[in-house]
Amino acid sequence: NTHSTMGRMHSRGKGISKSCLPYKKTPPSWLKQVTPQSVIDQICKLAKKGLTPSQIGNVLRDSHGIGQVNTITGSKILRILKANGLAPEIPEDMYYLIKKAVAIRKHTAKNTKDKDASFRLILIESRIHRLARYYRRTKQVAPTWKYSGATAAAVVA
Repeated sequence: NTHSTMGRMHSRGKGISKSCLPYKKTPPSWLKQVTPQSVIDQICKLAKKGLTPSQIGNVLRDSHGIGQVNTITGSKILRILKANGLAPEIPEDMYYLIKKAVAIRKHTAKNTKDKDASFRLILIESRIHRLARYYRRTKQVAPTWKYSGATAAAVVA
């Protein structure tokens, strides 16, 4: 059985390993006393502290035993945050790509001979542009939003 998969965008990997969600869509037995409203309140409280949606998910999983918010509340963390007006202004994956690009740009300013870093910066910025195009199309960022390496440090500061 030869399973051909599409390779990664900017690396050599062709891995197909991934985690999968439980088959049952009902909350697990240890969460019988947890109400959807209490989970939503907890999510909003963590978001006000400045945590990202994935960090909120990690806290709920590790500290409160809530593996999937969706099974309890019926909607995902980011949708809950959007409904309460607490969603981040730029999507999380793009935020972290921009943060990485800013770090590499800062590094290449000091280490001008590091050609590999400047090449990786080009790859990261092309990923940012591709993601920005998608987010503009799906109206998750403003239609005029544009990534610029010069002003990127202010976005992630």
